[in-house]
Amino acid sequence: MQANTPSPAQRLAGKVSLITGAAQGIGLATALKFAHEGAIVIVCDVKQAAVDAAVTQCQATGAQAVGYVVDVTQRDMVDATVQSVLAQFGRIDVLVNNAGITQDARLQKMTLEQFDRVIDVNLRGVFHCAQAVTDSMVAQGSGVILNASSVVGIYGNFGQTNYAATKFGVIGFTKTWSRELGPKGIRVNAVAPGFIATPILSTIPEKVITEMAARVPLQRLGEPEDIANVYAFLASDEAAYISGAVIEVAGGLTL
Repeated sequence: MQANTPSPAQRLAGKVSLITGAAQGIGLATALKFAHEGAIVIVCDVKQAAVDAAVTQCQATGAQAVGYVVDVTQRDMVDATVQSVLAQFGRIDVLVNNAGITQDARLQKMTLEQFDRVIDVNLRGVFHCAQAVTDSMVAQGSGVILNASSVVGIYGNFGQTNYAATKFGVIGFTKTWSRELGPKGIRVNAVAPGFIATPILSTIPEKVITEMAARVPLQRLGEPEDIANVYAFLASDEAAYISGAVIEVAGGLTL
């Protein structure tokens, strides 16, 4: 299948880009940004209806997009998706490991189920996806892996033992893989968002959200597009000499 002819201004023209957790929030914003930049977008998420809707939105930009229902904790699903994409398009140029969850509780109250579930999605899932695409990237001599960390993974946060551990672990993945895969032509970077206005905040009282924004020197929460823009840059050839980096996108929150 041939992709639509991209305009010269599109930074990701023709790049086959697999994005996990791509049906909402930062993942959806990233899928749409990549679509606008000329990528062939592979939308992966856990609910069929949401995947279909995201694919439709990407296609509405004129981009080529396909969708897969994928639970990143299930290696067989991940492997099957990667093989299907390779069969259809012949390559995978970019992996955005965006899928992630929270199940917050203080250390004394956190259940083993809460701990294990977050580790399974946010850490093991990132490993599954990266390992599944690496052989093909090595064979083609190029590729970009982008991992979703968080400022919580750098500085910690009250009530997020499990989440902080995974996001710190993702930084370890990023540093290690950039060393291992750099000689093969593969760049690996992480993005560490701060407070971002996504559906995950829907259960938080407005007063708390206002207080969160007040802690940020830029005096606002980030938008999903703020993160998507950084992913698009890192995926592009403009970032050809950036690897092993962890880029905070937090409005100065940690200053």
